[in-house]
Order: sequence, then C-alpha cells, then structure tokens
Amino acid sequence: MQEIQATISALGHDGRGVARIEGKTTFVSGALVDEQVSLRIRKRHRHFDEAEVVQVLTPSPHRVEPKCRHFGACGGCSLQHMDAEAQIHAKQQVLADNFARIGKVEPKRWLEPLTDAPWGYRRKGRLSVRYVAKKERVLVGFREESNPRFVADISHCEVVHPALGPKIGVLADLIGSLEAARDIPQVEFAAGDDTMALVFRHMNPLSERDCAALVAFGQQHGFAIYLQPGGVSSVHPLWPADHRLAFRIAAGEGVQDVELEFRPLDFVQVNAGMNTKMMARALELLDPQPTDRVLDLFCGLGNFTLPIARRVAEVVGVEGEHGLVERAAENARRNGLANASFHVANLFEDQRGTAWARQPWDKLLLDPPRAGADKVLEYLPHKATKRIVYVSCHPASLARDAGILVEKHGFRLAAAGVMDMFPHTAHVESIALFER
Repeated sequence: MQEIQATISALGHDGRGVARIEGKTTFVSGALVDEQVSLRIRKRHRHFDEAEVVQVLTPSPHRVEPKCRHFGACGGCSLQHMDAEAQIHAKQQVLADNFARIGKVEPKRWLEPLTDAPWGYRRKGRLSVRYVAKKERVLVGFREESNPRFVADISHCEVVHPALGPKIGVLADLIGSLEAARDIPQVEFAAGDDTMALVFRHMNPLSERDCAALVAFGQQHGFAIYLQPGGVSSVHPLWPADHRLAFRIAAGEGVQDVELEFRPLDFVQVNAGMNTKMMARALELLDPQPTDRVLDLFCGLGNFTLPIARRVAEVVGVEGEHGLVERAAENARRNGLANASFHVANLFEDQRGTAWARQPWDKLLLDPPRAGADKVLEYLPHKATKRIVYVSCHPASLARDAGILVEKHGFRLAAAGVMDMFPHTAHVESIALFER
C-alpha cells in the first residue's frame, strides 16, 4: 500500500496523532505532535481515515523508546513513546480544551498535576483469553491495537501489578494446558495490599484435573484463585477458601487510616498509589470540618466516604449497586465509623423525593462514571452547600457539569487539575473544586 508523508498537527483523544491529508482528518497510531512521518492508511471511513506510522522522519523532542516490547501491537497503552512530562501536559491540555469548548468555564487556578510510579501500577483489570488454532496455543492479554477483535500476543505487561505483569506468558501456558482451554474467555485480576486474586471465567464446568492445576498454579505463584461459571454473583474462591482482599487508605495527617475490604469484581481505583494521592488532594480541597455534614455520591465501596467520616460530623454515601453499598456499610462498621451511612439509589434517575436528597449538606463530593452527574445536578446541590469536589474520569462530562454548576447553581470553578491514574494511556482523570 502507498506510503504518504504528513505532519502531525495534534494529538487525538485516544492518543493517536492527527494529520490532514487532502483535506481529510487522519488518525495516526504511533505519531506525536509536530512530527514529520511516513504513514500507511490502514482503514478508510467516510469522514476520517486511520493510519499507522511506517517511519518517523522528524521525531518530536518528547519521543522516547517504549519500555514494553509489545508496544504498538498491544492496545493496552498508547503513549509509551511519549515522555512522562509531555503525557501529563497533554492530558491537562485536553481538560483545559474541554472546559473552554463545552463548559465555557476556566478554573481560577490550575492544580499541580498528580503523578506517581508509571510502571506496575495497574492493580485491577481484565485479560482476554483466546485459543488460536493456527498457533496451536492460548493467548492471554489485552486487545490488539490494530484490530480489537484479536488478543495481542504478549508474554508480559509493564503496567500490570508486578505480581502478575511478568507472568502473562506463564498464565497463558497454564490455560493452554487445561482441558477447558477453549472454554475460558477471560481472566480478571485484582490486587489488595497483600495478595493478587485471579478470577477465571469458564463457560463449562471444570474437571477435577483442571481445578487441581489452577490450585497448584495459585500456590506456586502466590495467587488466590476464583472461579466464575456464570454472572458476577457466581464468583467464588477455589483456593484458598477463606481468601480476603483489602487495601488501606491514609485518612490524613494525625488521623487514623481506614481499611476497605472488597471482592475481586468490585470497582476499586485501578492505581493504588494514585488513589492515595488523590485522597489527600480531595480532602485538602473539600476541607472537611468537625461540624460538617457531607454527601458522597457514586460512593462505591466508600473509597472517599470513610476517610471523610474520620473528619466530619456525618457523611452519607449513595451508590446504585446494591452489593457495593452493602460492603461499604460493612467497611464502615469494621472501621468503627458510626457517622457514615449508605443508601442504594440510581443516580441517573430523579431522586429528589428521597430523604437524603432533601437534607441540607454543607459539602458534596461527586465521583461519577463517564456519563457524569448532570441528572443529579437537576436537583442538587441545595443553597446550603458551599463547596463541591468533583472527581472525574471523563473531561467532557466534567466540563459540561462545570457549566451547569456555574450557570445554574451559582458556583465558581475555583481549581482544577489532572491526575495520572493511567500512565501511558490517553485516559484523563481529573479533580475540580467548586465554591459558592
């Protein structure tokens, strides 16, 4: 196929370079801003094309050698070829552009970006599994960069927790040795502070031989082994029978830590080190006082709720998933926090008739999924709420909601900044402070 020379003018939201070729936008995998490259069109669409770099003719000063030898084939990371400082700058620029374009707002001050260890940070995730007849073996990994239908052929991962990252190939060999090799579509992993758990999804019952092989693998490598024969509720431990996953969060200087227990498929923040730094920043911005009453929406297991409870008169967490709410309440009891309570509610539906929504709250913390919190902002916050901390995993929804808080509710965007929750990816995690 013909090679084309082009200059990269921007970085797309997914980490690909952007070029204009004969008036048409082209997304170029492996290219950085201001680079002159030789590229090959990989796929054509009506309004844009997709391409890959054949050769970098004039490299960016921010280009570095990717640490992982699977970079470019595996779709798990898209920015390993960009230095760390440029990565976080690009993410802050994405956030600023979204504030200006969507929310029509600008923070009074920019927070210093939060960064942490860029390798081995991923404590939770899902690995795809596929038996490939042509290779006569099982592949375990993330999806291919060029074709997400296929599993990338990898032997290790530099961003996955070091207990598992170097052993991806060993895990693939294990599954390939099982009688059920063709019946296991995925393995989810979750690490607490002390142990790594692997959850094997299997489409048919496993034989005694396969179960014994999984137990032996767990014993050899120090993994807890779980099985998932059906939906999420079917997950159960194979070995050891009494396994426990937990992590600790520092509640602040001079304040006792909290410990959260969780199940392998529960949502927890992927990056443990960044979660600790994010917690410190959230508490700093929220400025909890002993007399405060705080509402924590989309609270999950109580990741923010319980550290806040150490510092305020009362905190209420609200979450849509019943199991997470149950475990959040259990975590509160386990930590001796009688001033934290929890409710189950679908926060994408109108909840203004509920008792917790009608109460006056001094401060509000929001940590919604990608869709954001616009439905909540139709009836909250009340006039009594003077301060809001908003943790976001999607800059566009944060920008939209910032516009709502400023225009409809009379807040100002006092501060905002990015947090590198997913180094080497284009994912933008951010935090914002709103004040009356």
